[in-house]
Amino acid sequence: MEIKVFLLKAFGVDESGGNPAGVVLNAEDLTEEQKKTISREVGFSETAFVEKSDRADFKVTFFTPTNEVDMCGHATIATYSLLFQNGIIKPGNYIQEIKAGELGISVNDGGLVTMEQKLPIFSEFIDAPEIHNVFGKVNFIEGLIPQIVSTGLRDIILPVRNREELFSMRPNYKKMADFNNRTDTIGTHAFTLDVIKQESVANCRNFAPLYGINEESATGSSNGALACYLFKYGKLATGNLTKLQFEQGYSMQKPSQITVYLQTRQGNISKVEVGGKAIIFGEKELNLVD
Repeated sequence: MEIKVFLLKAFGVDESGGNPAGVVLNAEDLTEEQKKTISREVGFSETAFVEKSDRADFKVTFFTPTNEVDMCGHATIATYSLLFQNGIIKPGNYIQEIKAGELGISVNDGGLVTMEQKLPIFSEFIDAPEIHNVFGKVNFIEGLIPQIVSTGLRDIILPVRNREELFSMRPNYKKMADFNNRTDTIGTHAFTLDVIKQESVANCRNFAPLYGINEESATGSSNGALACYLFKYGKLATGNLTKLQFEQGYSMQKPSQITVYLQTRQGNISKVEVGGKAIIFGEKELNLVD
């Protein structure tokens, strides 16, 4: 069986940036094991598989090199950018069926893709010794405590005092994977408010070794959760919630920009969306043994 995988980069500031994802169209006949094999062969943090859906416009599943995940922000941006650029869809609103549920997708005339996320769930706080066991000594931002937050995936949101400390972090990936397994979290999203660009809200690093991703350069879902965390703890200017810019990948020389849109009602978050574009940079042909 011959499989074509489209290769895209989502959220890149320039050609050196962004987070690569594979996308496979017409994936209805592929088994879960075949999807895992393809994802390992592609070797990116996630590969998306697009299928027909009985209850939405498309069904999309996401696989890392080792596991299926409920949702993936940058691979969703890559998927709908590919569908748009190949003329399969037009600008408009769509419903995507994923393992985490059904989420709204919008594509504008310029190809900007925005995806709806689930409303935030704020869960356990993480004690400092647990963080220090994985990262070594970490100085937190004053007034903020590491916490598990989900807008579809449970992430550890980790506030770091400044950019120098953030960029110098060298986690123990085995200890982190064990900790993520114990806490039922997908990874750790570390951030600082010490940003490179004035218009940015935070500079971030994302680690998910439990899923075969030591670090990735742009993470849509995690930045959605981070935006909600910053809103809850009063770190966002309330007049500027409609276009929040997050920096990621700069520590990897892969500069990326993720845009988050929050809507609020009576002081509570009522809608979370993450937006960006992706460029197609190649294709890969794989032969699967039936």
